[in-house]
Amino acid sequence: MEGLFYMAAVVAVGATLMMLTRQNAVHALLYLILSLLAVAVIFYLFGAPFAAALEVIVYAGAIMVLFVFVVMLLNLGPRAGGLEAAWLSPTVWLLPAIMAAILAGEIVYILSGPGLRTAPAGEIAPVQVGLALYGPYLIGVELASMLLLGALVGAHHLGREARSKPETKTHDVYSDVAGSDSGGDLVRAGSDRTSGAA
Repeated sequence: MEGLFYMAAVVAVGATLMMLTRQNAVHALLYLILSLLAVAVIFYLFGAPFAAALEVIVYAGAIMVLFVFVVMLLNLGPRAGGLEAAWLSPTVWLLPAIMAAILAGEIVYILSGPGLRTAPAGEIAPVQVGLALYGPYLIGVELASMLLLGALVGAHHLGREARSKPETKTHDVYSDVAGSDSGGDLVRAGSDRTSGAA
């Protein structure tokens, strides 16, 4: 099990480093999904199958797939098309394929091995996970959530394009009224005659 832990740790760290160095947001998110799956393997190896399942279902499943769809729906322009063409070369796929193969092998080994049939001695119940997160580590969890929210808002402001302010035109209402009165078609208030007939 120690070898599996080190392999999952290498995959998690390697995928995270690849995520940080990618210029294309979709590819960075896919590396982050790979990293989260490796962390789920580590959770399972440490006797926390509930935390591993939450990592796969919530983080790698729901949240990251939502991020991938949002980024793919954004119009990234011709620069993204050039990056996509460069990404399709076979040499670029070598490292991600190796990391994904290692992770897939670990998952197959864990699911087919005897560890799934017999629970580990120090299995962690969901109640213990909740008590640990919202007990002594409550302030840390809340600070981390605020930090992530701040990073999300900052990334939004840094990533959006600077928009020029629309030109505002001033409109002189009084000159329009004075100019249109020259034809004698305005009616004075309280009168049934036009201004030209006065």
